Amino acid sequence: MIRRDIYLSMWQKLSSEKQMIFLSGPRQAGKTTFSKEIAKTFTNSVYFSWDILENKKTLMTDPAFFEKMNRKDESPPLVIFDEIHKYKNWKNYIKGIYDQFFQSYKFLVLGSGSLDIFQKGGDSLAGRYFNLHLMPFTIAELSRKRRNIRDFIQDPLTGFDINLSGETKEKWETLSQVGGFPEPYVKGSRDFYINWFRTYAGQIIREDIRNFAEIKNIDNVEILFSLLPAKVGSLLSIANMSRDIQVSFGSIKNWLRLFELQYLIFQLPPWTRKVSRAILKEKKLYLFHYPEIEDEAAQFENMTALELLRAVQNWNEQGAGRFSLHYIRNKEKEEVDFLLAENNKPMLLVETKFSDETPAKALLKFQNILHVPAVQLVNKEKVFRSFKNGDDKILIVTAHRWLSSLP
Repeated sequence: MIRRDIYLSMWQKLSSEKQMIFLSGPRQAGKTTFSKEIAKTFTNSVYFSWDILENKKTLMTDPAFFEKMNRKDESPPLVIFDEIHKYKNWKNYIKGIYDQFFQSYKFLVLGSGSLDIFQKGGDSLAGRYFNLHLMPFTIAELSRKRRNIRDFIQDPLTGFDINLSGETKEKWETLSQVGGFPEPYVKGSRDFYINWFRTYAGQIIREDIRNFAEIKNIDNVEILFSLLPAKVGSLLSIANMSRDIQVSFGSIKNWLRLFELQYLIFQLPPWTRKVSRAILKEKKLYLFHYPEIEDEAAQFENMTALELLRAVQNWNEQGAGRFSLHYIRNKEKEEVDFLLAENNKPMLLVETKFSDETPAKALLKFQNILHVPAVQLVNKEKVFRSFKNGDDKILIVTAHRWLSSLP
């Protein structure tokens, strides 16, 4: 088993407060296993899963069942609720339990995308929980050393070469073949991944999504999902997909939202000084299961996107600031793949080029406008070049070397 040290340290920080922790993320990203690792740090703990029939009966007959646990000492117990969001009245139940017992128990609530629906739309849980998203493995999580967040923000272009490049290269290549979900990654077999993903995607679309949204024609949903690997890194045109599949614009939009809620995809908005304008512009689409992408350059961009998304989520959730991830594009259709912002103020430009070691023209242009550091990541070994762009600097470097130490 690979320890999730990044998330364990975040748990320790967040759980030191009174709030319960909502642990969400893609199915089979390791949430249940991670919760049991956390439980080992408690003398007293109890695990509840809504998928276990006996657990359901227990909760229905005795809502405060955890009070009857066999405790070894007087230390505060940990109560883990897994898949509790499948219970129709889960939000009211969790609220009531927390309000009554938060001073003497710690609560960890696990769930997939469905948790996010209630987090964003509910007010009864406001102030009672902290979010913690558990992502699939990334090269930064798998590497031995990572930079300090504030050191990175102050200077993202230096101090990153702190891991052995031979080790990070091997991990990066494994990720590209089988992705970052724990079971296929540990197996390291492309054949196993193909079989695993076929079952995984089928279960989410034909069971989770259909049951949640009561979709009758699930075949069209599967067709839409099958088209997405070819659209990674491109501006997402819902109108075009609507014409291709011959279903309504609204249906495509709703299905994409369901894919997002179930952690099959994520979308990045464009950066603009006026955030309201960005809402109206087309987003760029990426997959959590990037081995499905046939185009090597698009897969490389997707892998980088997931690395950056993991970092930004972690920084936000541990209270380091208000960070966001975007792309940037102008009316001339010049574009840089990624822009990291703090409080919507640009702090770093990131471009991916599969093998090009020459600074991209768009990267130079946008850097001249924004005057922030820029890095161009290449999927090519032994690349390390630095360029001056007026008073600014551009780093061109092998991707896994720079990404491996991402905080």
